[in-house]
Amino acid sequence: MFCFLDHCHGKCANLVCIVAIGLLSLACVSADEPSQVPTKHVLVIGIDGTRADALNAADTPHLDALIKRGRLWENTQILGDRPTENDTVSGPGWSSFLTGVWADKHGVQDNRFAGNQLDQFPHFFSYIRQRYPAARLGSFVDWAPIQQYIVRDADVDVCFESHGAGEYAKSDKKLADAAAAFLRQPESDVAMVYFGAADETGHANGFHPSIKAYTDSIATIDQRVGEVVAAMLSRENYESEDWLVIVSTDHGGRGTGHGGGHEVPEIRQTWMIVSGSAVVVKPNDIEPTYVVDVATTALKHLGIDLDPAWQLDGKAVGIKP
Repeated sequence: MFCFLDHCHGKCANLVCIVAIGLLSLACVSADEPSQVPTKHVLVIGIDGTRADALNAADTPHLDALIKRGRLWENTQILGDRPTENDTVSGPGWSSFLTGVWADKHGVQDNRFAGNQLDQFPHFFSYIRQRYPAARLGSFVDWAPIQQYIVRDADVDVCFESHGAGEYAKSDKKLADAAAAFLRQPESDVAMVYFGAADETGHANGFHPSIKAYTDSIATIDQRVGEVVAAMLSRENYESEDWLVIVSTDHGGRGTGHGGGHEVPEIRQTWMIVSGSAVVVKPNDIEPTYVVDVATTALKHLGIDLDPAWQLDGKAVGIKP
């Protein structure tokens, strides 16, 4: 403890000491208190129903740029090692993607969400909110069940529900605009953005890289991704914020569907991009990744220790430990 008494005596000296002690005590309390907001940031992008071979066939300069700044896995699995009864459709897929646990825990077996356990195994935003109470979190989707059943703890919760042929492409554009506006705000910390048009197009025309309508829809979504990423890059303090971008999907497809795909590689094996300065590229690393790794990778990057009580199935992939 230091008191500066060279030119002050008696009551004055006592006062100086009291003030100095008080200021130092406040500094110590502030240093010990956990931060209310993260010092790192995350952008998660989900592109529904996108096969890895179709991703490679499509014109995707913005996703390619993310891969160049990070890594692409083409061995991402939408099912784990434990047997589960869930269908290979969007309800279980996005639940696993956003919670970090498989369907035998989150309880979503199909698109009805009946009997789900999403209160017990919540959206990864809930764990961010526990650690960083003042974090600003944004969710942007156009498949309504994600908002209705899965999203938790979002400060900004946007859903443009889509009905009818071609509506997802329009909604995807509105979502990109809303997400970009959110990311340009300096206080925003974490965003999750979902795009649905590729899945809609696959159901209408077929999930295959030879189908131009399907690869064109992926190319259009790539433009939306570019708009969102450009907003992130335009942030005044971007260079010091350490953003991690994670992009993946909930399932692939075969023919015009993707149900019943437990034994179908084109449905159950997908892809994941992890991009940013925190990414570590390991040569000859062929370890499979899983859709449940998305949430845990985001949490780990944000400096959140994974509590065993959460029972998460995913692991952090591609980033510095």
